Amino acid sequence: MVRVTVVSPNHALRVGLREMLNRRPSVQVMAEAARLGDVNEKETEVIVYAPVSSVRALDLKMDIALLLITDDVESVRVVLNSNVGVWGVLPSDVSEDELAVAVLAAAEGLWVGAPAMVEGWMRLRKRGASLDEDSLPEPLTSREKEVLQHMAEGLANKQIALALGISEHTVKFHLSALYAKLGAGSRTEAVKRGIELGLISL
Repeated sequence: MVRVTVVSPNHALRVGLREMLNRRPSVQVMAEAARLGDVNEKETEVIVYAPVSSVRALDLKMDIALLLITDDVESVRVVLNSNVGVWGVLPSDVSEDELAVAVLAAAEGLWVGAPAMVEGWMRLRKRGASLDEDSLPEPLTSREKEVLQHMAEGLANKQIALALGISEHTVKFHLSALYAKLGAGSRTEAVKRGIELGLISL
């Protein structure tokens, strides 16, 4: 059972998301909040966050999966560049099945991205910055790039190992190297950096 907190300043939106999630036996909505700062970290594993307008800079040190529901690409950019770990970006017309699958995936530490939203953010990012792989202190090996790509596609370590024909231990070794080279402390940060540097194709 995945414990979820629904966050939105709009009461009706919170109620709608709660009803969608509570119909799934594998998900339990533990709480609702109008602001991210009101979330009780001890009672939730995934935050479903649906702002009603553009999001301003966020600075929350929470190690909780956050699913952002929005149609505003600018909000996606702000949240992905904030100190809040994001495990997924979903459009406002997300279906009940899509939302439930995304919550379960996020609870497992996987990254979920609606193609239209992520591609829109990538285009915006490319216009606003000129980062590339040359800005890294040490370039990624071809195998590390493969691991990063699979990670961005939402594969868990065991699935990456099967896809590449290597052991799960070796995958973890490559992940450690990736984190060090990208300056990332988590899968989410590594994927974000990979997108910024143009190392990942979605």
